[in-house]
Amino acid sequence: MNSFKKVSLIIAAALTSTMLVSPAAQANAGTVTLTVAGSAATGGTVVGTPVSLPVPADNSIDAADALRIAVTSVDTGTVVTAVATNATIVPALATSAAPVTASSGSSTLSVATGTGTAADFYVYTKSTAVGTVSITRAGTTTVYYVQGTAGALNSIALTAPTSGAAGTVATLRVTGYDVFGNTKGGATINTLVSSNGVATATTLTTDTATATLGTKDQTVTLPASGSVVVTAYATVATAVTGLSVPVGAVTATVVVRDLASELAAKNAELATANAALAVANAALAAERAGRAADKVAADKALADAKAVSDSATVTAKVASDLAAATAAAKYKAEYNALATKWNKKFPKLKVALKK
Repeated sequence: MNSFKKVSLIIAAALTSTMLVSPAAQANAGTVTLTVAGSAATGGTVVGTPVSLPVPADNSIDAADALRIAVTSVDTGTVVTAVATNATIVPALATSAAPVTASSGSSTLSVATGTGTAADFYVYTKSTAVGTVSITRAGTTTVYYVQGTAGALNSIALTAPTSGAAGTVATLRVTGYDVFGNTKGGATINTLVSSNGVATATTLTTDTATATLGTKDQTVTLPASGSVVVTAYATVATAVTGLSVPVGAVTATVVVRDLASELAAKNAELATANAALAVANAALAAERAGRAADKVAADKALADAKAVSDSATVTAKVASDLAAATAAAKYKAEYNALATKWNKKFPKLKVALKK
């Protein structure tokens, strides 16, 4: 009986120990639901099929403009964090009492569920480039992709060469943009090309191909003279407060160049320059010749002065040597006279005469 009790106690202790070391349940990452204007969003889970969103061209972030990201069934107190690139996050949509504009929101947002288990926020974009939003909750991160579609044509641009040779072909390019600067494909832009009193109207449709999206080229043959005035115009969107002002018309002028006249003028300029250069070279040659003559004269004067100086030096030396020789002869004569007298007077104490 005692043995049975001991076995029972051991089994009970083992069961209790197992219950104590059982690992805690893993945090719940919940469920993420993507909707646009109340309907399930199409795509968004891979970069190749982003959720397509219209840009908020009316400057109000409404249900149709934003991707609603709803995180549900997370553990109470979970912090849900969203980080966007090339897109913007807002915690709520616009209402009449609380407007949300195209300048609202930020690239990051954190929602603490507190005592609840859900978090909602909204993502919009002003760009037609693909953007991302990363959702992190309970240690799990999921990335979703969004891409804006360009709004109505809001402004146009015209590029053209400032000048061109007569008879050559000039290429004009028109470009259409929405209110956020995205290039607008499929837009209608008209041109009016005026030259020498003749105007030609053309209707262009901007390209939809990626490489040339939103642009369209037109070629114009330049006349023999004068200039070509090009005006591009289009029907653009109505101005929206807080967004860029629409531009519906732009103008460019191409000046026709007369290359033959320009060449003749340049040749005349070159001839004048060459003549001036010849005069300058002649003056330089004369100056060099004058300097050479001056040097010859200076060298001769220096040589003459040296010759005179050398002659004077020689003459002075001769005179000096003669004077020295005369003085020496006089001294010797006087000495020998005195020595002779001494020798006669004192024959035993004779001194030698100087030769």
